[in-house]
Amino acid sequence: MAKKKQKKSKFRQKITDKFRLVVLNEDTFEERLSFKLTILNIFVLSGVFSIVLIALTTVLIAYTPIREYIPGYASTQLKKDASRLLYETDSLKTRLELIENYTKILLPILSGDDPISEVDFDSLKKASVITIDEKKLDASKRDSLFREKIESKDRFPLFDKAENKIDMVFFSPLNGSITQGFNITDKHFAIDIVAATGTPVKAVENGRVIFSEWTAETGYVIIIEHGTGFISVYKHNGTLLKQQGDFVKSGEAIATVGSTGELTTGPHLHFELWYNGYPVNPLNYIDFK
Repeated sequence: MAKKKQKKSKFRQKITDKFRLVVLNEDTFEERLSFKLTILNIFVLSGVFSIVLIALTTVLIAYTPIREYIPGYASTQLKKDASRLLYETDSLKTRLELIENYTKILLPILSGDDPISEVDFDSLKKASVITIDEKKLDASKRDSLFREKIESKDRFPLFDKAENKIDMVFFSPLNGSITQGFNITDKHFAIDIVAATGTPVKAVENGRVIFSEWTAETGYVIIIEHGTGFISVYKHNGTLLKQQGDFVKSGEAIATVGSTGELTTGPHLHFELWYNGYPVNPLNYIDFK
């Protein structure tokens, strides 16, 4: 035990013994600086210096651009570019979905397929059948008064009906003789209007041209989207006056009458009107006289 105590006391004495560090002028041996140090102080100062150095290095790496030169750290510009590309990719995906939806609508229009045949009308009729319990039809006095109040308000909704009718009226694309009408059975989803070659074909309503190209079967074709669910199609044109992406106004010339395409039977306009992806009879909306 005595030997252990002596060893501990010697160790304490060694680390606490004071030493003097002197800085002398080599030529004159003049004393310039002197420090009183112990081994313990040296260890403490070294530890503090190491901690401060590590802290400064961490701050420089974490909060300054110096970290970009260290392998494994991405540059700030690279992160900005990655974020920008991520947003652009998301936008492109959204636009691609819109284009795909447009394509699905345009395919039956260009190919002349029958989209109505895909609808199961029998199931729609069954779903539309409503069973009414006659026992529950006995109206109370309160119900009768409420019904009379509503009917008095909606008895003559002249303005609403007039506005709806105005929204459904289109400009005539061409004045001429109709040689073939709209016929779902024969899959002729259009009307054919005969006119002289070169006669202007006009837009039936304001809209944007979504297709203006040549097709082998129907020649020069132009398709206009009107933004209300309606799409108008003009086939067998002689020339096209508008390009894809152009905005047109109602009554503006967009093409001329011709006889182009393999399925043409002479100078005429093959005009189609589609609503929400289904063909409708143009005679129900346009007066061609």
